[in-house]
Amino acid sequence: MDKTLMEYIKNAENSFFQIPDKRKSELEEIAAFVTKKNQLGENAKLIYICTHNSRRSHFGQIWAATAAAYYGIHNVESYSGGTESTAFNERSVAAVKRAGFEVLKTTEGANPIYHVKYDENGKEIVAFSKKYDYEVNPQNDFCAIMTCSSADKACPVVFGASLRVATQYEDPKAFDDTADETKMYDERCKQIATETLYLFSNVIKE
Repeated sequence: MDKTLMEYIKNAENSFFQIPDKRKSELEEIAAFVTKKNQLGENAKLIYICTHNSRRSHFGQIWAATAAAYYGIHNVESYSGGTESTAFNERSVAAVKRAGFEVLKTTEGANPIYHVKYDENGKEIVAFSKKYDYEVNPQNDFCAIMTCSSADKACPVVFGASLRVATQYEDPKAFDDTADETKMYDERCKQIATETLYLFSNVIKE
């Protein structure tokens, strides 16, 4: 992994103590899902869901893939989606780059496709906005992780999900075009990174 990204991850690991106990129990529930799939020899499919699939859900998908690789957990597939689609917000893209990821924009238009890499030898994460039930996402036997209150309320039942866990995060969108924009996007990226790394640190490997 890139030196900047490794330093970011080590710093996030040192912040595990800041995660509230209630949130830790929610994250450990997802870790147990991944552990069980590992023990069964099956892939653990995680879909991070927010309203527009533009900010928090992309952070979740990218950090899940990265954390799984970092902790050597090989049976994880991470996805993201929304209750509607817009675009992977350019401010979120910038925050991901600042964290140390390699990001390549491969298409133009209203909903561009980005390829994100945590390691030159790692699998590329294809990031663009889509509904959670879009064809590239798994349709059954997955864990739905609700990253915002609006999506949580809009989807009281996520069809096809084996497990549904709400880990809500404040939306950095509220700070768009303000002096605190960069700070708040970086803060949300760091929070999701820290909690996702904590999640995967609790997966039991065979």
